[in-house]
Amino acid sequence: MGFWLSFLPIIIYILLIILLIIGIILGIKAINTIKKVDKIVDDVNRKVESLNGLFHLIDYTTDKLVSMTDRVVDGVSTLVSKIFFRNKHKNLEEDEK
Repeated sequence: MGFWLSFLPIIIYILLIILLIIGIILGIKAINTIKKVDKIVDDVNRKVESLNGLFHLIDYTTDKLVSMTDRVVDGVSTLVSKIFFRNKHKNLEEDEK
């Protein structure tokens, strides 16, 4: 029994030291992986920022096209409403006479 009381703590300490070493190694590898991911994210961010000018140009162009088409639609709808309402007004005036 005395053998186990002196031998078992030594085995437990050795296993804890091995576990601590494995934890340190995994921590170092995780830090290296995070550094690599950070470099990739910075690269992607730089590439997206280089496309911001293109996106601004596309946004400006679509805004101008929408403005022009709104004017055309407004003009056509005004013209159509004048044509149809003029006939109704003429019919109402003739009915009143």
